[in-house]
Amino acid sequence: MVQRAGAVSLPPCPAAAAWPYWQAFSARHIQPDGRVVDFATPDQRSTSEGQSYGLFFALVNNDQPLFERILGWTRQNLMDGRPYEMLPAWLWGRAADGQWRVLDENNATDSDLWISYCLLEAGRLWERAGYVSAGLRKLQLVREQVLAKVPGLGQMLLPGRTGFHAGTRWTFNPSYVPLQLLRRFASADPKGPWRSMIAGSARMISGSAPVGFAADWIGWDGSAFGIDPAKGPLGSYDAIRVYLWAGMLDRADPLRANLLRDLSGPAQMLRAQGTFAEKIDVQRGVGTGNAPVGFAAALLPYLSALGEGALLKTQQQRVPAANSAAANALPYYERNLVLFGQGWLENRYRFAADGRLLPAWRLKPCSATT
Repeated sequence: MVQRAGAVSLPPCPAAAAWPYWQAFSARHIQPDGRVVDFATPDQRSTSEGQSYGLFFALVNNDQPLFERILGWTRQNLMDGRPYEMLPAWLWGRAADGQWRVLDENNATDSDLWISYCLLEAGRLWERAGYVSAGLRKLQLVREQVLAKVPGLGQMLLPGRTGFHAGTRWTFNPSYVPLQLLRRFASADPKGPWRSMIAGSARMISGSAPVGFAADWIGWDGSAFGIDPAKGPLGSYDAIRVYLWAGMLDRADPLRANLLRDLSGPAQMLRAQGTFAEKIDVQRGVGTGNAPVGFAAALLPYLSALGEGALLKTQQQRVPAANSAAANALPYYERNLVLFGQGWLENRYRFAADGRLLPAWRLKPCSATT
């Protein structure tokens, strides 16, 4: 039996409290076989990211059957039925010839980390030892395939197997390494590199934000961070998750305060002009376009962590009520950001200082309210 270290014994709720946004998302985007679909794309794609987020929210909602279906589809279609031998392909969908198959065999390391995390936590919370074993095996594959010793940084995770290292140039995505996940891996896999890479990952995140705004992609030349020449100084749909992950760090995390300080740009922009931007030049701190609703939701934990109550209220008001016409019109990715950001603000889950997932259904007695 898998026990929670240091946990207080409470009778778990048989089901989580009603979560209208998740119920609407799963009804729209998750097929009965566990495939998570982005219908807005021409190829009707499924991604390892979407599958990993689906696993996370199913776990937060205490839905074991759905978790198993999502995991089963992921293993069969993104891992060729060989989950103990390969990392998932990041992209699956309808090819030009009309066939449904893997469209890009490269992996997406952030999704691999989320899948590993969900397996470890599902095993712990639901007392399923097989999930724990699968999560540890997935971490081993990550170590074997995307772990690199980077001059000047130490051991780091590349965003994928191919395309992110050429000569003395390395490319990273700051949103790919939530520190909560690395801390959980450090305790679950103590012989692994996870603890040693936390500081380097935090350094990379801060290095991507020279004036307080995180970049989607960042380059490293062996001695300093710089704008990735192929991606430019853009902070947008990837970078928004950097603030989300930082805001959800436990107060006891020793890197939390410095990270929030180094990511001060969004709060400063909101205070100065009342709105956030869709795209930001991270070198100049200048934004263009209006931030979509999903960005407002992603900033909720961040603003809460900073104690910015007025800004928090303003951004919270931008998120439409569940099942409203505006909510139902949100695209797939924005809905995920709402589930993460608003779900956290509604106390549906938390991350402990050591990275453990603390879902509401395991922390409170059964209740009809949240």
